[in-house]
Amino acid sequence: MAENRASAYGEGVPCWVDAQLPDVEAGKRFYGELFGWTYEDAYGSTVWARLDGEPVAALAHKADGRLPTVWTVYFSTPDAEATSRRILAAGGQIVTAPLPVGDGLGGSALATDPEGAVFGLWQPGTHPGFGRRHEPGTFAWAELYARDTAAVNAFYGHLFHDALFGPDADPDFGRAPVADVFPAEMPPHFVVHFGVEDCEAVLGTVQRLGGRVQAGPFEASYGTVAVVTDNQGASFALLQR
Repeated sequence: MAENRASAYGEGVPCWVDAQLPDVEAGKRFYGELFGWTYEDAYGSTVWARLDGEPVAALAHKADGRLPTVWTVYFSTPDAEATSRRILAAGGQIVTAPLPVGDGLGGSALATDPEGAVFGLWQPGTHPGFGRRHEPGTFAWAELYARDTAAVNAFYGHLFHDALFGPDADPDFGRAPVADVFPAEMPPHFVVHFGVEDCEAVLGTVQRLGGRVQAGPFEASYGTVAVVTDNQGASFALLQR
C-alpha cells in the first residue's frame, strides 16, 4: 500500500476528483500519456485511473451534452445528507442530492457555494478516495477562484472548520480572487491541481496532445502553477512544488 494511502479522510479534506468528458476513451489516451495513468472499469460508464495500482481519479461519460466538460473536486464527509443540509443553511445550493455509487463504494452529491462554484461531497463506503496524492501524476491541490474571498472563507470555514483550521489541518484547498488569474467576468470555480516534476516540460506535452494553456506558469504560495485545458475542454492545473 502506498505510503500516503489514506484509509479514511477527515471531513472537509479533498478526497477524490473526477472528469465529466464527452469521450472517455479520448480522455484515457490524453491523461494516460500525460500522467502515466492506467485504467479499469469502475461502475457504469465510469473508469478509475490508477497510478502504480492505486486509484487517483475517475473519468466519466458526460450524459448530457449541455453540461460542462469539467474536473470536480470532492470533499470527504461522514454524512452527505447532514452536510447537504448545512450547505443549504449557509446559503449554498444542492445540485445533485446524495446518491449511492456503485456497489457500496460510497455516496456522492454535488453542491454550490453561495457564489455558485460547484464542488462534490463523497461519503466513503469501500472507496475512501485517493490511493496516492501529493506526488507527480496525482492530486496535489484544489484552488477556489472566488469573487469575495472573505465570504467564501466564512462559508467553507463554517462547513469544514477542522480540515481548514483545526489542529491537524491538512487543507489541500486554497481560495483566491478570480481576477488574480482569470478575466474578472469569469464565474467563480474550483481548479483541480495535479502534481508534476517539471511544469514547463509537461506544458509541452499538454499542447502536443491537443490541450492548451490558459494561464501561467506563475508562482503561487503553494508552488509553480499553470492552468490548462485538455483536448476536450476540461480545465485543470499543473503544480510543481
